Amino acid sequence: MKKTFELIAPCHFGMEAVLKREITDIGYEIASVEDGRVTFIGDDEAICRANVFLRTAERVLLKVGSFHAESFEELFQGTKAICWEEFIPQDGKFWVAKASSIKSKLFSPSDIQSIMKKAMVERLKGAYGAEWFPETGSSYPLRVFLHKDEVTVGIDTTGDSLHKRGYRTLTSKAPITETLAAALIMLTPWNKDRILVDPFCGSGTFVIEAAMMAANMAPGMNRSFLAEDWKNLIPRKCWYETMDEANDLLDLNVKVDIQGYDIDGEIVKAARANAESAGVDHMIHFQQRPLTALSHPKKYGFIITNPPYGERIEEKKNLPELYRQIGERYKALDAWSLYMITAYEDAEKYIGRKADKNRKIYNGMMKTYFYQFMGPRPPRLR
Repeated sequence: MKKTFELIAPCHFGMEAVLKREITDIGYEIASVEDGRVTFIGDDEAICRANVFLRTAERVLLKVGSFHAESFEELFQGTKAICWEEFIPQDGKFWVAKASSIKSKLFSPSDIQSIMKKAMVERLKGAYGAEWFPETGSSYPLRVFLHKDEVTVGIDTTGDSLHKRGYRTLTSKAPITETLAAALIMLTPWNKDRILVDPFCGSGTFVIEAAMMAANMAPGMNRSFLAEDWKNLIPRKCWYETMDEANDLLDLNVKVDIQGYDIDGEIVKAARANAESAGVDHMIHFQQRPLTALSHPKKYGFIITNPPYGERIEEKKNLPELYRQIGERYKALDAWSLYMITAYEDAEKYIGRKADKNRKIYNGMMKTYFYQFMGPRPPRLR
């Protein structure tokens, strides 16, 4: 009988509902949803499939325990009580890679990290009858969350964050992460049968993520994961079967109308190279084009974009005119929708109308807004 685990998938704050739907869609039961993370139930195969298929998760953690700790002694004992030998082999390399604390009495990450490492060593000494561990084998980095003195401990199965799909070698100056771009697209009604244009495509993230969705391309197909080396927990066969599944679902012949524009020719070249690296360059039309030239003869399209929002003082003076142009070009399109993430608080004022919906999203530490101007739905085909 397969062993089941609790798995934790962190995500961007505000994107929990999108990730929850993704996890349910790939067949797993949700255990809990909290700010910035979704916990679900799955077996060893779920670790592989979640890493390969989830578009909006930052990583996948294997939850190994949780306990209450208000003192370093309680932290030590709580950590020591976890059955580490069930997860970490005698030659395994283990450390607390990241500790975060919110509204808890213990708040020093470095102290939390060193005390937990000592407690793990003590536990494994007894379990393996050894005084010293070579740590020459596979890596088992821990991520620890303290919230109101409740400690949640997970082992990172992913390695490099899942936003690193492997295709983005060249970036523009204000790139949006792949996971956030995917989540924002999923918040819209766009699908592969509808036109999508990004007039500020930068390194191409929105249009590449959209093309990958249209082609049913698993975002983790072209990268590796830490847990691939965990032969004590996950048979290699699981990874091979997951990759076979991803390849079976892939449809690179799907017909789409996805366009990425930027005023900077070098940026357009970089975006095209990234799309080529992702294997979707044949699905996207890239062009050097200013915003003022934005037009399309067809109806019911989508603009999904991340326009400049003036991080530098000298850029801020150009924003009213830029957002006025966005409003004008959008108005000239017939029955289109506009979805835009920006930190510019006067965006609606200069676009010239109030958004139908506005969602506050933290992009890293920056507060941004996802403005949603919704066009009419196309008539149903009889």
